[in-house]
Amino acid sequence: MKIRIKFRKYGVIKFIGHLDMMRYFQKAMRRADIDIVYSEGFSPHQIMSFAAPLGVGIVSDGEYFDIEVHSSLSSQDAVKALNQTMVEGVEVLSYRRLPDDAKTAMSIVSAADYQVYYKNPQDNPFSPEQWQEAIKTFYEDAAEILVTKKTKKSEKQMDLKQLVYCFQMDSNPKRPCFFLRLSTGSIENVKPELLLETFYQSIPTDYEPGKLQIHRREVYTRRSDGSFLALEDMGEDILA
Repeated sequence: MKIRIKFRKYGVIKFIGHLDMMRYFQKAMRRADIDIVYSEGFSPHQIMSFAAPLGVGIVSDGEYFDIEVHSSLSSQDAVKALNQTMVEGVEVLSYRRLPDDAKTAMSIVSAADYQVYYKNPQDNPFSPEQWQEAIKTFYEDAAEILVTKKTKKSEKQMDLKQLVYCFQMDSNPKRPCFFLRLSTGSIENVKPELLLETFYQSIPTDYEPGKLQIHRREVYTRRSDGSFLALEDMGEDILA
């Protein structure tokens, strides 16, 4: 049986890297008595696949990983059992059964939503209206947004305009913030930091990443009609 688990990551746990989070959940599976499937061979390991690695320092309400189990508790009981083993800063939100022919979350991720805001509102140099005007000039009115992306082996020029599905001010009355929907995955992946750095270069203010908090809200796959579907919505709850 294939299972997709959604969790949130917040507080000081945002400074824990992806590999350590993988090891953490491997131990959590054992502590929660999840009947997880192990690989065969001389060094068996849990069948577990994470959707999209989260950068250090980023908080999230939409992290996913897939597992396979021999048998399962109900979704409600599994979430409860897992959360009893969680440390502060990690919370399991859902535990859903996938169709037998479902592909892994890692292989189908297409986009992710982010909110970005100043940790200290007093550091924000502009009004929401000024930010929106800057976004309009940089993103909405631009035919292309060319950047040079550096990899370990080479550099390549890419057009961010084709990989940014939404860039606007979020109408949050308490804390003005940017809303981003970016291409995400193993083939076409845009980190929010790259977009933000490029954006700030186009306006008369410094890009100071330490003053900004990036918050991933959701991760999506793309339907055949081009619309987006949250990874959680591909499964169904297991009833008692």
